[in-house]
Amino acid sequence: MASLSHLPIFLSLLFTAFYSAASQSFIGVNYGQVADNLPPPAATAKLLQSTAIKRVRLYGADPAIIKALAGTGIAIAIGASNGDIPALASDPNAAAQWVNSNVLAFYPASNIDLINVGNEVLFSNDQGLISQLLPAMRNVQSALSAASLGGKVRVSTVHAMTLLAQSDPPSSGRFNPGLQDVLKGLLAFQRDNGSPFAVNPYPFFAYQSDPRPETLAFCLFQQNAGRVDAGTGIKYMNMFDAQVDGVRSALNAIGFKDIEILIAETGWPYRGDSNEVGPSVENARAYNGNLIAHLRSQVGTPLMPGKSVETYIFALYDEDLKPGGTSERSFGLYKPDLTVTYDVGLSKSSQTPSTPSSTPLTPSTPRVTPSPKPSSAWCVPKAGVSDAQLQANLDYACGHGIDCSAIQPGGACFDPNTVASHAAYAMNLYYHTVGTVPLNCDFSQTATLTSSNPSYNACTYPGGNT
Repeated sequence: MASLSHLPIFLSLLFTAFYSAASQSFIGVNYGQVADNLPPPAATAKLLQSTAIKRVRLYGADPAIIKALAGTGIAIAIGASNGDIPALASDPNAAAQWVNSNVLAFYPASNIDLINVGNEVLFSNDQGLISQLLPAMRNVQSALSAASLGGKVRVSTVHAMTLLAQSDPPSSGRFNPGLQDVLKGLLAFQRDNGSPFAVNPYPFFAYQSDPRPETLAFCLFQQNAGRVDAGTGIKYMNMFDAQVDGVRSALNAIGFKDIEILIAETGWPYRGDSNEVGPSVENARAYNGNLIAHLRSQVGTPLMPGKSVETYIFALYDEDLKPGGTSERSFGLYKPDLTVTYDVGLSKSSQTPSTPSSTPLTPSTPRVTPSPKPSSAWCVPKAGVSDAQLQANLDYACGHGIDCSAIQPGGACFDPNTVASHAAYAMNLYYHTVGTVPLNCDFSQTATLTSSNPSYNACTYPGGNT
């Protein structure tokens, strides 16, 4: 959770980001094409423009898709395949031709801002390919620089979480020792060129390896007891933060504290085979909906507070030709007819996800009443609630459509600048905005209704006759 010292920064960023969908530049989606039923690229471009999605990651560089996204302002990450790497590594002219054909032909009308050279190359254990990865990235970077695009289009590569030999607890995160020399070379190049370390964390797989109810709640950002990192004393409230901070610790341990992290893939399948643990519409909606709310809060992770990591959700559509179990073909947020598979609040016309009662959002499932009756009660935190839980309540309330400007710097309720004070205001405002029913003043059983008006000085809490 964000420390008190980061609260002013966090709050300032939060309100700017939440109320302007255009500023949610950290929300992206993967657009895979291993399917035979996908809608035309032009229709997909219109769909994306109706959402808060501001980034699209392609696994290749399909010209029809890149052209369709021209003029939309949506940032595009394109990919050079693993099969492209030998030619890109051995011949600078091949790299220049690749950049000319896949970037310069469309830029700047199509906002290409990232090239991923290869996908999970280190996971392949192909030593020849691994040795060619850095030379390929260097040649692509040189071609971009020669085209005056150095610093405008980033060059990275995507890694699997299996790159980490250890990640639990997060402070113990370490890379596989056998890959450290390769990684140091890649990371030195990326540091010099300002590109991010791209990785694919999937809490879904963590749950499959530990299918207990408490693990599911931890993975879905739902009410849970949290997990304390014995190395730092930090209490983690969700698996996403724990996995990302595990990567952060691993980068720090080999001297790359200044490298940014990018989440190239994360998601949850809504359907699976009978022997698969975890796939369901309810779980997929809860994971992706709560992830988006978490990103929008801009609270960050405990080791990277006050900002949201650039995150690409897997995936835009199902890919019906992918091999493997049913879950592999069931990650799509949208159907081929452009309707939602389930709502996670990405539409510009409805930024709040609908959530089934069986998998409530933390801190509680909002129960909206059409015309809430005036309430003479105020929703306030119970005595003894920890700052970590209050911070979670604050993040949730301000990430779900309420106007928390009063607790921004300079606002009437900014002082005292404490988690307790800001959370109390936000929790009460959420209760009176969403609907004055007791469930909306639950916050994982950390809040209560009171008839005593908590307003003070010029800070007015909605409620009663105010």
